Amino acid sequence: MADKVLIYSRFPKSMMARFAERFELLDTGGKPVREVFPAEELGGIRAVLTAGGSPLGAEAMDLFPKLGAIVCYGTGYDGVDLKAAASRNIAVGHSPGANAASVADIAMTLMLATTRRILVADQYVRSGDWAASKQSPMMRPQAGMPGRRIGIYGMGEIGRKIAARCAAFESEVGYFSRTRYDLPYQYFQTLEALADWCSVLMIAVRAGAETQHVVNADILRRLGADGYVVNISRGSVIDEKALVAALTDKTIAGAGLDVFEKEPHAPDALTELPNVVFAPHIGGHTLDSHVAMQNCVLANLTAFFEGKPLPYRVKSA
Repeated sequence: MADKVLIYSRFPKSMMARFAERFELLDTGGKPVREVFPAEELGGIRAVLTAGGSPLGAEAMDLFPKLGAIVCYGTGYDGVDLKAAASRNIAVGHSPGANAASVADIAMTLMLATTRRILVADQYVRSGDWAASKQSPMMRPQAGMPGRRIGIYGMGEIGRKIAARCAAFESEVGYFSRTRYDLPYQYFQTLEALADWCSVLMIAVRAGAETQHVVNADILRRLGADGYVVNISRGSVIDEKALVAALTDKTIAGAGLDVFEKEPHAPDALTELPNVVFAPHIGGHTLDSHVAMQNCVLANLTAFFEGKPLPYRVKSA
C-alpha cells in the first residue's frame, strides 16, 4: 500500500505526476483541508507537500495529529511556522538551490529589460513611431552594463549566481547579507550602505519576519534617481506603497518585479506605471528547475517514509 501524502497547496496536476507514481496523493486543490477531507482521514496523514509561501501554521498542523514531515516544493519555506513544527517534532524539508540558476536568469532578464527599457522599445516599434521617426523621451540612451554597480541583497545560491552573471557583463558587484563570505565581491556592512553605493539593487534575500518591508522608502531614496530595484525574492521584502511612490515621483528610475505582496494580484498603482517590468512569479518556472525541485521532494518524502532524516531539511527547523 502506497504511503499517503496530502497536497496542501494548489499545484498543476502535471507537476504532481512524478509523486503520484510513488505515493497516494490526497489533493486539496488549494482549498481548506477540512472542506475536502474528513477528520478521520486527516488523522492518518504523516506527510504534507506544500508551496513554501503558503501559510501553514500551528492550527493547520494540529489537523494532522500524526504529521511528521512538511515538504516544500521549491527553495522557499517562509509560509511554514518553523517554531510550531519544531515543537511538534515535525521535520521541514525544501529544495535548496534547485531553481537557483533559473531565478538568477529571470533576475538578469528583468534588470536588462528595465534598464534598457525593452518594453518601451518594443512598443516604439509596434506603434510605428520608429518608422515615422517620432521622437520619444523614453528612448534616450541609457547606461550600459560595463562598470554599472550592482548591489545584491542576499548571497545564497541565487545571489551567487546573479553575481557571477553580472560579473560576466563587466559590472561591479557588491553585496550585503547576514554572513560575509570569501567571495571576489565588495561586502557592505549594511543594506543602507549597499543602496548608497549601487545603481541596481537585486533582492535575493530569504523572506521572513526580519525582512518584512526592509526595502523601504529610505532604501529606495538611497538608490537615487538613476537607480533600479529588481525583486525575485518575495513581495513582502519591499514596501509596495513606498515603491509606488518612489516610481511615481521618480525617486528611482524603475523596477523589475517577479514577486508581489499579494499574489497573484499586482496592484493597479504599479501596473499603470511605464517604468516597471513585470513577470508572474516565474523565476524558477523552467523545465530543468521543476525536475530538480521534484527530485528533492521525492528524496525528502522517500527518506521520511523509510524512517531516515530528510536529506534536504530546513536547517533552522
